[in-house]
Order: sequence, then C-alpha cells, then structure tokens
Amino acid sequence: MIFYKELTQAQIESLFTSDLACYEFLADLKWSAGFTCKKCGNTNSCPGKTHFSRRCTKCKKEESATAGTIFHHCRFSISKAFYIAYSVCKGNDEISSYEFARRLSLRQMTCWKFKDKLKKAIEASGESAANWIEILK
Repeated sequence: MIFYKELTQAQIESLFTSDLACYEFLADLKWSAGFTCKKCGNTNSCPGKTHFSRRCTKCKKEESATAGTIFHHCRFSISKAFYIAYSVCKGNDEISSYEFARRLSLRQMTCWKFKDKLKKAIEASGESAANWIEILK
C-alpha cells in the first residue's frame, strides 16, 4: 500500500525529490512477497540493467519496478508522478491540473491526463482514493 498508510514527512520529501527513491520504494512494495516471472513463473531473479528492475534467471525477461503499475509508461519524472498521485489520494483539497502544471513545471494537459488516469484506476478498482494503490498488485 503506497498511500494507504500515512507516510512520515521525511519519506514524503525523499519520494518527491528523488526518482531513485521512488523506484526503490515501488520495487520494495511490488516484490515484497518475492519475485515471480510473468513469462515463465520462475521465482529466482537477479538485478536488471535499469535501477531497481529484476531479471528472471531462467528466461532472462527483465521487469521494471513500474511495469504493471499506474506509473508504467509515465513520460515525466516518477517523483512528479508520485507527487500527483499522493496529492490526489491524500489531499483534502482538489488541486487542479493547472496548479500541478505550475508547481511541477509540466504541461497542463500532461497533468490532466495523469490525474484522469489515476481517477479512472480508482473508479475501476471500486475502492476509495485512500485504497487506490491496491490496483498496483
């Protein structure tokens, strides 16, 4: 659960300022119960070529920490994506895509599309915003 539980201020600051911290956090969460290859079912892996990715030792298929998550194919910094996701899930006030664009130096439409992707994932899961991250598993 990424945003299901409250994060400390230090965790929040490290996630929103460092892409590597976001990838590490996501990888730890994704493979907390261990790695299983989606192609062949093997449970043994070694580090992949990119940060915090895993490579199957049997079929050599590599899987990134973001594969199969809401952050997959995100075309901007994952730390900015985490900031938007955290704000959508935990924010008391509705932050507009224009405000995200201003705060993160992104295009308004980019922020709107990612925010819309989050909202659709929340609706599809049938959960509240606080529990949305269940869809990552």
